[in-house]
Amino acid sequence: MHPHQALLNRFYQAFQRRDHAAMAACYHPEATFEDAAFHLKGAEIGQMWRMLCERGGDLRLAYNDVWADEQTGRATWDARYTFSKTRRKVHNHVQARFTFQDGLIRTHHDEFSFWRWSRQALGPMGWLLGWSGFLQAKVRKTTREGLEQFMARPKQ
Repeated sequence: MHPHQALLNRFYQAFQRRDHAAMAACYHPEATFEDAAFHLKGAEIGQMWRMLCERGGDLRLAYNDVWADEQTGRATWDARYTFSKTRRKVHNHVQARFTFQDGLIRTHHDEFSFWRWSRQALGPMGWLLGWSGFLQAKVRKTTREGLEQFMARPKQ
């Protein structure tokens, strides 16, 4: 097994345990992360995972199809959880792509159907507007504000 493939397996195993510190340790200090809700870099990535792991009370994660070589990697993962703002059940199917630097994740890009996610998480509003750039921009703004508030709170 290529060392980068082992790194991705460690990352997803830590995710299954909700071990945000172990997840953050898999990233290069100059890493970037992008999905429909977040565009992050550096230490923000570990803080996002910390927030999601701490708040994801019923989060269940499964992953498969992990592959990596010297430069790139990919994985498929499924998260099942209750969306905290609406208390609606969500099953998110994600395709992840990676690049590596110095034996760590340098870029991480998660792709999923925003419309499918928004229908589950937001209900009728997601059904009507989930295809629109307007709703995606609103979700991105809300998640950014939530992450900034989470990072600003005193550590417990």
